[in-house]
Amino acid sequence: MSWVLRWTRRVLLGLVVVFLALVATVYAVSERRLRQRFDTDVSSLAVPTDAASIARGEHLVRAITNCTLCHGEDLGGRVYSSSAAIGTIAGPNLTRGRGGIGGELTPVDVERALRRGTHRDGRSLVVMPSEVFTHLSRQDLAEIVAYVGQVPPVDREVPPTRFGPVGRALLALGKMNILVAGKTPRVTVPDSVLPEATPTYGRYLADIAGCHGCHGTGLSGGRVAGPPGLPPASNLTTAGIGDWTEADFVRAMRNGRRPDGSSLDPFMPWEVFGKMTDDELHALWLYLRSVPARAFGNKD
Repeated sequence: MSWVLRWTRRVLLGLVVVFLALVATVYAVSERRLRQRFDTDVSSLAVPTDAASIARGEHLVRAITNCTLCHGEDLGGRVYSSSAAIGTIAGPNLTRGRGGIGGELTPVDVERALRRGTHRDGRSLVVMPSEVFTHLSRQDLAEIVAYVGQVPPVDREVPPTRFGPVGRALLALGKMNILVAGKTPRVTVPDSVLPEATPTYGRYLADIAGCHGCHGTGLSGGRVAGPPGLPPASNLTTAGIGDWTEADFVRAMRNGRRPDGSSLDPFMPWEVFGKMTDDELHALWLYLRSVPARAFGNKD
């Protein structure tokens, strides 16, 4: 029986070695992706200081760009998602309070995060929807920077974003596409965009509000990139909501209810977008009506 025990030990030892090698490989590949450096070049902004610009920046933050989803209503940071297996995804405290990074953020830092999705050293941010915010006009981005720079301090220590073993495995395998710098396009942005009730302005709002990020460039819906378990995005073309009226659309944005009375999935941030002005929602509706009909999930 001694030879059986010897072979059993060898097999178990071999399995342990293979497991440790696999763990080391997953860690190395995921760490390489986390440490990859990207271009951080951005042009300098002229940040306004007048009350109207700061108020506009607050409206953009709270009603359109949805910064409060990850950074909290007071921008003092919050844990967005956490599990031992996947890891912790947290929006940092953007204020000058204890635990905040507001005191060390420069306008260039904020623009780099929004336009490039990177830290100062070029490492990618996690989840930050820079592929959406890169479409902001220079004026709108400057007004966001102006507002964020003067929010009241909040004393809150927020844990850093980190990845657990399953999260690192998903990163290594390319199955969790939440490192944003590599998928943030370089786009030519206007100095300003005139807010008016047109499909063109509605398209701009859809760009900077992230509608295309979840619902696709053609708004046909489908799988949403991110952690496992996210619900599929709805088809917003006339093939999906063709019998909706503008009043139905506004009611959904304001109250989170479809025409049949059912509730929108909580992942859809209707409580944020419901703070848009009537003119903004009208422009967004005009844009939705102008998009060609597509079958659900059809990206063509």
